Amino acid sequence: MSQTAKTNPGADRPQGHGGGCLCGAVRYEVRGKLRDALVCHCSMCQRTHGAPAPYSAARNDDLRLVESRGLKWYRSSENAERGFCQCCGASLFWRPVNADYTAIACGTLDQPSGVKSVAHIFLMDKGDYYTLTDGLPQFERGTAGQLPDAKTVA
Repeated sequence: MSQTAKTNPGADRPQGHGGGCLCGAVRYEVRGKLRDALVCHCSMCQRTHGAPAPYSAARNDDLRLVESRGLKWYRSSENAERGFCQCCGASLFWRPVNADYTAIACGTLDQPSGVKSVAHIFLMDKGDYYTLTDGLPQFERGTAGQLPDAKTVA
């Protein structure tokens, strides 16, 4: 593994990727790099997705909506909002207010995505109906800067 890959997950992954919702009323392109995935176990992700949710991320300047007729934003907390398709109900995005990046639900990425899961976050809310056995790092809350490139993307 190169030193770049060790300090910057996803650095060797090619740039440019697409994705969208189930019905096609929301389609997007990422022109830059995708961050590797953090699997979120917070209660909001579990209620939004029905299970823990793996999220990649891209800089806002690199994320372009190709089709947005179905996109609606829901302010899920004081600090963040979630983008979903009002037609098919797909959960697509999560973004902190006033941040320069948007998290992208990995299930909406066109395959192959090249994204790898690198950690589990918000285990303080983890459901009792599953166990984690993949050996990835686990955090009670966010990564608190303990993983390179885990908050934003390069």
